[in-house]
Amino acid sequence: MADKLIIVESPAKANTIKKFLGGSTKVVASMGHIRDLPKSKLGVDVEHDFEPEYINIRGKGDLIKSLKKEAKQAKKVYIATDPDREGEAIAWHLATILQEEKEKITRVTFNEITKGAVQKAIKEPRDIDINLVDAQQARRVLDRIVGYKISPVLWKKVRRGLSAGRVQSVAVKLVVEREEEIEKFIPEEYWNIYANLEDKNSKKQFEAKFYGTEGKKQEIHSQEEVDNILKTIKQAKYIVDEIKKSEKKRNPAPPFTTSTMQQEASRKLGFTLKKTMSIAQGLYEGINISGRGTIGLITYMRTDSTRLSEEARSAAKKYITETYGENYYENRFYKTKKDSQDAHEAIRPTYIELEPDSIKDSLTKDQYKLYRLIYNRFMASQMASATYDTMSVTINADKYTFKANGQAIKFKGFMTLYVEGTDEKTEEQEGMLPELKEKQELKLDKLDPKQSFTEPPPRYTEASLVKALEEKGIGRPSTYSPTITTILERRYIEKEQKQLIPTELGKIVNKLLTENFTDVINVEFTADIENEFDEIAEGKEHWKKMIREFYGPFQKEVEKVEKELEHVELVDEVSDVPCEKCGRMMVYKYGRYGKFLACPGYPECKNAKPIIETIEEPCPKCGGTVQVRKTKKKRKYYICENNPNSCDYISWNKPKKGEKIEDADIAKEIKEENESKSKSKKVEKTKIKTKKRKTT
Repeated sequence: MADKLIIVESPAKANTIKKFLGGSTKVVASMGHIRDLPKSKLGVDVEHDFEPEYINIRGKGDLIKSLKKEAKQAKKVYIATDPDREGEAIAWHLATILQEEKEKITRVTFNEITKGAVQKAIKEPRDIDINLVDAQQARRVLDRIVGYKISPVLWKKVRRGLSAGRVQSVAVKLVVEREEEIEKFIPEEYWNIYANLEDKNSKKQFEAKFYGTEGKKQEIHSQEEVDNILKTIKQAKYIVDEIKKSEKKRNPAPPFTTSTMQQEASRKLGFTLKKTMSIAQGLYEGINISGRGTIGLITYMRTDSTRLSEEARSAAKKYITETYGENYYENRFYKTKKDSQDAHEAIRPTYIELEPDSIKDSLTKDQYKLYRLIYNRFMASQMASATYDTMSVTINADKYTFKANGQAIKFKGFMTLYVEGTDEKTEEQEGMLPELKEKQELKLDKLDPKQSFTEPPPRYTEASLVKALEEKGIGRPSTYSPTITTILERRYIEKEQKQLIPTELGKIVNKLLTENFTDVINVEFTADIENEFDEIAEGKEHWKKMIREFYGPFQKEVEKVEKELEHVELVDEVSDVPCEKCGRMMVYKYGRYGKFLACPGYPECKNAKPIIETIEEPCPKCGGTVQVRKTKKKRKYYICENNPNSCDYISWNKPKKGEKIEDADIAKEIKEENESKSKSKKVEKTKIKTKKRKTT
């Protein structure tokens, strides 16, 4: 009989914790959630004050029996699920199932899985925080009501199997609206004039950029304006008018929150949100490190706080001063944003002495990359600022003004270790200008006018969409990854390279929802709801009161929409492709895998075929039409319509005019990629069949 029973979510977490505790303590895993709302119905009793109808998750019967048996035999039961609202809700469900042992059940939490943190938590147990549980219940119930009430509208008007969600629909809306901005964007012409100048004393050359007329900024919009300016400045004397020298500081970024970790891992490592969170979960729960055993390498990875513990800050100070020197350390505190929950620390390494390279052999390639990113970001956050010597020069050429800027790094500080990535293009010129003097004349080497056009806003990437959701207050650390994963899996948006593009299906669903459920599929409403969840978590509002106030107007809106759409049929868009079987003009339909052509005569005529996308540029080998296709892994490639009959052109890259073709033998790669996908599906099907046979 164990003195203590500790219940966690995963076997990996259980294995890590076991080594920190004595032999009379047993650690078991609940394998995630054990109770939830049923999938087959709403599962919320709207007639009886929105009471959730929780059921045991199918397939967990034996596990629940085992947990009950272990709890009965233990003197004390500690539920050590994750330290957030979802973890608190899992703890509450476990306590409910083990209610016969209620008097000996207690709750423990830790932000990092280290010996000190686990032992301290066991010594300081607490009751389950019902406010946190209620905040999670409110989210679950409200999202269930929204999803189960709106989704049937999509089934009737678009197709079965589609889903709507409070947060996912707003995320799709943002992507669709950005695409509309891009489509409506009209580029505007503008020009820059660059002067390549030489300091007569040092013979060093540098570039200055046209600024304006007589010190006032002027934009150039046409070739005519450029020509008029060039007439004057070609013959002008270039005189240094003003020199400004200063020192500029660059501060390090704060340690990671969930959102900033996801953004940086996307930018720097090319990881999807799902991949980042999966790897981070493993690093948190425990990795078998050579010579140390299984230990948790990072703190809890779902957080929106940039706060650091005093112990972590002290350890960072010791490491930085010993490794780099006293002048590289700076005592830094970071303010957590106003709407952040601040329940626990920022994401940081748990053992400062475990430098990434020292444990590289114990980690997978991707684990090492993410751990190194987290480690260096944390360490840099406690380091001194980088300093630059900067120089800004104003140069007069007759009545026109040019400006030149230069900078040289004086002290690298935190940049020795880490520099934050960015989604925006930057034009930061490195290198100092020559030592110039005011009133000095410069030699003009050449003038370089450059025509440009304004660009539309960029499409969202996973990283920039997370940033937008966070800035607008939509969702919380635990929701970013599942939200974006869901809308990709539902094929409302698709990813091309790193860009998120709405599909036709996504546009149709968004149009239907935004036009008919304006109060729900709304950025401000979604953000306000998040704030209400926070109020519930703090005990300032009762969760059922919030649901009551939401449900009345929402249900009326659903009924109104159902009535209005009752006799409305979505008319299929007619194509210019005749059906080769019956002659009718085929229409565009949307299926599980996207848009396709189908005969409108169904069920008499069941003809259907894929839509073949083509490009204007002809095949560089035979002049035929080039088709755009995708492998089963969604990788785009280009192939001649005559392949494989009379032309063998096939390429990963879009053909360019006048391109010389070298044999890019990718046909074999594509075949292997498609076959490997098919094989994995066959293996999966075989596994399922085998499992069914065993069950039978």
